Amino acid sequence: MSAPPSQPRRTALDAVHRALGATMTDFAGWDMPLRYASEREEHQAVRTRAGLFDLSHMGEIAVTGPQAGELLDHALVGHLSALAVGRARYTMICAPDGGILDDLIVYRLAEREFLVVANASNAQTVLDALAERAAGFDAAVRDDRDAYALLAVQGPQSPAILASLTDADLDGLKYYAGLPGTVAGVDALIARTGYTGEDGFELFVSPADAERLWQALTEAGAPAGLVPCGLSCRDTLRLEAGMPLYGHELTTALTPFDAGLGRVVKFDKPGDFVGREALATAAEKAAAQPPRVLVGLVAQGRRVPRAGYPVTDGTGRVIGEVTSGAPSPTLGVPIAMAYVDPSHAAPGTAGVAVDIRGTQEPYDVVALPFYRRER
Repeated sequence: MSAPPSQPRRTALDAVHRALGATMTDFAGWDMPLRYASEREEHQAVRTRAGLFDLSHMGEIAVTGPQAGELLDHALVGHLSALAVGRARYTMICAPDGGILDDLIVYRLAEREFLVVANASNAQTVLDALAERAAGFDAAVRDDRDAYALLAVQGPQSPAILASLTDADLDGLKYYAGLPGTVAGVDALIARTGYTGEDGFELFVSPADAERLWQALTEAGAPAGLVPCGLSCRDTLRLEAGMPLYGHELTTALTPFDAGLGRVVKFDKPGDFVGREALATAAEKAAAQPPRVLVGLVAQGRRVPRAGYPVTDGTGRVIGEVTSGAPSPTLGVPIAMAYVDPSHAAPGTAGVAVDIRGTQEPYDVVALPFYRRER
């Protein structure tokens, strides 16, 4: 007999989502809200007002000790020992062959304490790799996934909403920075980060405090039009903002240079790091002639491209592949990100199409991102 399938994990806010009538879905082993009502309305709320997300499926890993920074310099592609206390950095962890194992955000909480946040689907992979790469360093790697719930309030009204619940210095909190504080009486790490293209905050709290904080944010945000938001609008928001999604724009078959994100690789940091030799070779190849370039595509018609659809030169000759596609609530047309041949990567390139079930649908090549908020 085969073993029964394991049940998806539930976040500390599971009962709240069900009481709100959320459509739930299994995502990376977690039962998560896909949408509450209309994903288009949730998307527009984040763009124009504010949205509230449960992101407790993300994977938190603590790295502590006298050589915590040095360990992360060795294990990741970034220069994390140079990160100031209270700041965060987008980075990646790569395999020895340069393939991307995951993209990460790393927060430096104290001189000897870092918080690594991995994607839910890769959290165990990242944890195992960090533990293995810690050999020889005076540092400890700890699985803290059960220690945190993660809530995000995103959108132009989010600073005012959060300010009504905390005396933390939000005005002085820069993008990609975090500080400890209390929100509605709940102890939290308040981070000015997000995955929507809007201003906003991510709040790391104890799971026991998650429901209390959700309700406080809901009540404080009601006058500003805040709504609960699910994973579906999170995907269209990040797509419009040109932000990569692991498993789509980022995979083990790609290096950061293949993905156009070579800037995160810091060859000038002290010491060796995993994947350095392979990444140096990838950097040279990308500088000479990238095999494919990540571009934006905007539909001339109404048909929506999906991941895996071929991109062609209009005659049927394949020149690339769609990695993410969806209708854009902000632009009002279907959009996609795709890897295409360099000869067809320049914005304005004519004749590009997406093969949608045998029909060559015309698309315009544009620079990423599709949407950029006014600052």
